[in-house]
Amino acid sequence: MRRRWIADEVDLTRGRASLTGDHALHLARVLRAAPGQEFDIVTKVEGCPVVRLGRISSVTDQRVEFDLGKELPESGEIPAVTLLLAIFKFDRMEWAIEKAVELGVERVVPVIARRTEKHLAGAAGKRSERWRRIAHEAAQQSRRNSPPEITGPLKLEVAIESAQGIAIVLAEAERVRSLREILDKVPEGGPVSLAVGPEGGWTADEIKQFAGSGWHSASLGPTILRAETAAIAALAVVMAMAGSSAD
Repeated sequence: MRRRWIADEVDLTRGRASLTGDHALHLARVLRAAPGQEFDIVTKVEGCPVVRLGRISSVTDQRVEFDLGKELPESGEIPAVTLLLAIFKFDRMEWAIEKAVELGVERVVPVIARRTEKHLAGAAGKRSERWRRIAHEAAQQSRRNSPPEITGPLKLEVAIESAQGIAIVLAEAERVRSLREILDKVPEGGPVSLAVGPEGGWTADEIKQFAGSGWHSASLGPTILRAETAAIAALAVVMAMAGSSAD
């Protein structure tokens, strides 16, 4: 299977695309790319991603040029999932974002929750660009057409209102409804919003805030999961159920 790259520059009139900067350096130095090699190249046509066959025409550490060929068929759609991710320790947060992108998340909203450590909340804004770079690399690695949106950090009351489709908050205190039960009610292909709390979980007041905005509380099971584990487990359930309903 060919590796996929999201083009940094595209000239459709000439049938050319380019990778520049760190992407070109990685392709030239790490992957030892050479003229004639072929890759899947994601371009934009009127704002929509289109995947085309790209053959390398020239390689330098600063720039890799491709001649664009035929348009390539794409696999079926996956549900649009927004992930509200309460900010926790940055190394684990980065891992969660990377894996969420690989699973197909469309939007990640870092949330400043009541139990988010103050020094993490204060430093989160400076991490946004790094999180976007991680998302971009993960999108290419997992053969996605474009990276998801990674917003700047938002306070919970603002983030809650950004929900799309059915909105589900994972809550340790929930003992009745499982995530699967709630997802069974989602229209096929419908958007889903998931909220995952920080270390220590959501406070009782925050759960009430979610409920007041129409969010459904759900459980992932009897065990207590770390925040990053809960996020990925929940996304995997969403994507697996979407795949089953599409069969």
